[in-house]
Amino acid sequence: MSTSNKRVWKAWLPAFIWLGIIVLESTNLGSSEHTFSLLYPFFHYLFGVTHASYVTWNHAMRKAGHCIGYSVLTLLLYRAWRATLSGASLAQWAMPWATISFLMTAFVASLDEWHQSYLPSRTGRWQDAVLDSCAALTAQIILWAILRHRRQPTPATQT
Repeated sequence: MSTSNKRVWKAWLPAFIWLGIIVLESTNLGSSEHTFSLLYPFFHYLFGVTHASYVTWNHAMRKAGHCIGYSVLTLLLYRAWRATLSGASLAQWAMPWATISFLMTAFVASLDEWHQSYLPSRTGRWQDAVLDSCAALTAQIILWAILRHRRQPTPATQT
């Protein structure tokens, strides 16, 4: 295997692992009842959170998990496509990499919710797919801003 192929596989491996985590969380293990029963005792013991108030916390943490999970996925996919497709310098942002990464993330989010609609302990909600896609788009915009800022020359290096 050539050095280039190894670099591509090393870039894709984290994305595949993250996809595996999303698939695992899409099962009954990621149901609201399961996460509630695992985390409530911890929050109750450490912070004295009541059962009634934890319902709200559980919902908020689950939605934050959606945002974080799909933001990470789109960034890992961006990294993988950047290593796979030639083009601009690796330090630059490129629309094809971002577009493919975003569309793949939105597709995975849709498949995830569709899959959950068939599980009795889960609910497949189109609103969650939209939330996941918005999180991915936001992550891509932040990445664009970071990489754009990073490649601008500093005043000391301008002539």
